[in-house]
Amino acid sequence: METEPIAVAVVQTSGRYLIGQRPPGKPLAGKWEFPGGKILLGETPEAAAKRECLEETGLEVLVVAPFPEVVHQYDHGAVRLHFFSCSPIDPASEPRDPFRWVEAAELGDYEFPEANQSLVMFLLNNNNNNNSSSSSSKKKKTGISE
Repeated sequence: METEPIAVAVVQTSGRYLIGQRPPGKPLAGKWEFPGGKILLGETPEAAAKRECLEETGLEVLVVAPFPEVVHQYDHGAVRLHFFSCSPIDPASEPRDPFRWVEAAELGDYEFPEANQSLVMFLLNNNNNNNSSSSSSKKKKTGISE
């Protein structure tokens, strides 16, 4: 089976990350994700991350650095995720729904797709190293109504 290349913008500013909830009727509906999508023919993964972020959230970003790629097999197909650390060009801009800014320490409160788990754990651990008071006992946020 062919692996679908996906670019993902992991947008961070002032200790917060940009995430959104996947809509009903789509694969992985109700899960939370970073902005991203399919890499177009002839497009670099970095350019795709910037384009997808602008299309989905209305925010322009600067690609800062790559994170390790992740290949994952879902029931609906295989993906190769190209994650990029990004920063917003205008940090004061608000994203379009369903995207929102969440505190880094709260990332673990949201249910992300399996292919995102290693990156989310890395971000949480990196935040815990910078902020020792981030313990959470809240239930993971799932479901379209949240």
